[in-house]
Amino acid sequence: MPKSISQKRPWLAALLAALATGLGHLYLRRLRRALGWIVVSFGASVAFVDPAAVDALLAGNGTPETLLAVAPMLLVVGLSTVDAYLLAYTQGTSTSTSTPSETVTTDCPHCGHELDPDLEFCHWCTRAVENADRESTTDDT
Repeated sequence: MPKSISQKRPWLAALLAALATGLGHLYLRRLRRALGWIVVSFGASVAFVDPAAVDALLAGNGTPETLLAVAPMLLVVGLSTVDAYLLAYTQGTSTSTSTPSETVTTDCPHCGHELDPDLEFCHWCTRAVENADRESTTDDT
């Protein structure tokens, strides 16, 4: 039976990261990375962005000077969005490239459970299994 792997949607992670820095990473369950992006976003905003430019942008005065003044903050948000998208995309592709059918498994002829290939008995019903192709002729019950 194949294992169920929860795959996160890259576009949703990017959308959440664009709405609020770190939210896309929280969706991907990467708490430290989310906190890191929040700290970088806050630091860039405090260090490089004039609060008056943010107020002007929120008021609807999107002049080129205003956009240039808030560019460091927008750059961090953009990088966080790209990071969340790529992280979700690589998680999805790494789980889809592994093929669980590479290992050949056999079932116990007595109980039907999956056998461990290194053992000469079924660890479920404890009956001897000589070959996976034929039933054992000895009946220990």
